[in-house]
Amino acid sequence: MTHTFLGAAPRRGVLAIDEGTTGTRAGVVLDSGAAHEVFYRSIKVSHPDDLSVEQDPMEIWTATLEVSRRAVGRARADGIEITAIALSTQRATAMLWDRVTGLPLLPAVVWQDRRYAQELAAYEAKWETLLLARQGRPVGARSPFLWAARQIAAHPEVAAAHREGRLLFGTVDTWLIWRLTGGAVHATTPTNAASSGGYLLKQHAWDEEWISRLGFPLDLLPELRSDDAGFGTTDPAVLGTSVPLAASMGDQHAALIALGGLAAGQGMCMYGTGAFVAAATGTTPALPRPDISGVVAQPGRRQGGTTHYSLEAYTSTAGSALRWLCDDLGLFPSPKALGEEAGRVPTRPGRTPRFVPALAGIRTPVWRPEATAALTGLTLATTRADLARAVLDGIAHSVCDLIDGVSDTMGAPFTRLRVGGGVSGSDPLVQIQADLTGLPLERIADSATASLRGTAYLAGVTEGLWSSLEEAVEAQPHGRIFEPSIGTEARDCQRADWHDLLSSHLKDPELPPHTPHTPH
Repeated sequence: MTHTFLGAAPRRGVLAIDEGTTGTRAGVVLDSGAAHEVFYRSIKVSHPDDLSVEQDPMEIWTATLEVSRRAVGRARADGIEITAIALSTQRATAMLWDRVTGLPLLPAVVWQDRRYAQELAAYEAKWETLLLARQGRPVGARSPFLWAARQIAAHPEVAAAHREGRLLFGTVDTWLIWRLTGGAVHATTPTNAASSGGYLLKQHAWDEEWISRLGFPLDLLPELRSDDAGFGTTDPAVLGTSVPLAASMGDQHAALIALGGLAAGQGMCMYGTGAFVAAATGTTPALPRPDISGVVAQPGRRQGGTTHYSLEAYTSTAGSALRWLCDDLGLFPSPKALGEEAGRVPTRPGRTPRFVPALAGIRTPVWRPEATAALTGLTLATTRADLARAVLDGIAHSVCDLIDGVSDTMGAPFTRLRVGGGVSGSDPLVQIQADLTGLPLERIADSATASLRGTAYLAGVTEGLWSSLEEAVEAQPHGRIFEPSIGTEARDCQRADWHDLLSSHLKDPELPPHTPHTPH
């Protein structure tokens, strides 16, 4: 029994799947642009050694299948017509599987894996400048292509599958597209391919010279399609329905759409375990600058055969610092309690203590993967509230380094910056962030479904639910605005003090000096 009235047209929507690193969610995004009930299942991440990070491809698939079937069932019960499917996924996690049996041959290598970091570093002298110009990113510390080449060489059963034409390679999006279409489509998109370190930004093509240099067989490359090009229809045996698989994107790219990063200068900051800052840069790429570390250029989305570019920077320490202090050290009962304590401490120059949240190295403003965290300036007068405020200040300064890096690479300030992610629920943190950036920050209302909704909007435009991405995005409820509460002089003083602290902690007098920013 459905809830539609006699003669009324059924509500329409897009089944959106968001396969992340630690879990998969699925839900129908309605023609209003809002997400219907969302279902979630966690997945395991294993660490066989200090450098390796792996997942089970079949667990990724079965989790995706479970939450998708639940979402389809709920849509049917509520009289919602599913017009298309949209997919967003974790990026650069890769796997090898047998096209005949449909089974993975090895565990998937996760984007956090660093087992080949030293080997890749040997390529930097010859390839770094070339790759920055061609791909918009450096050699980096991971490569799914090098990983696959090593597995083919090391495992006779994988090599045999390759010789016999049975071997398939792909990132999570490719694996799920192949599964959802019953093995009919073996493809990927720019927003996933770019993160793998093998995509030519301006040509919408694989960088075959670089990929071959890593020993990867070019015949294993998936077909490159635009993010909204369509990937066939779903196998009825999989979800009980055959509808177009209309769009596929990397998860952060999808979130950028949902947070309104559509035109040049519009950006987002997503606070989770780490923090991502990204900005749209238009249809001409803004390439990385050699003097700004950790900012990469990439396809923000490829829509209708046109690439809309973006810049992105990332820090691995945001929510992870709060979890470490609360769960591991037990200094605060919860991140919420930490935020409440921090909110009791007013802003004042020269406040102690100070916290550098480099629990997993630093990427921006300088690349220091070996860097560690620091808590300094403790006195007998230091309170728990002072400590909590120092932690939020350190996170906000680190994110501000990302914002500055992206802005400087763009050569222009952000025209709008929206924030989301679980950690953005802390009012004190977002207020500190607004103070340090000098920009009004809008915290969106439903950031947990950002990746779901972003790809669904792209699919929905293709399928006629909306006339444009702008229509879908701007129809969503506005969030709370956090206005800067300090002046330019105080802001520049705090930022300069932070850079002095960072330089001292890293013992690096060559750290790029703070340049005052003029908010737009």
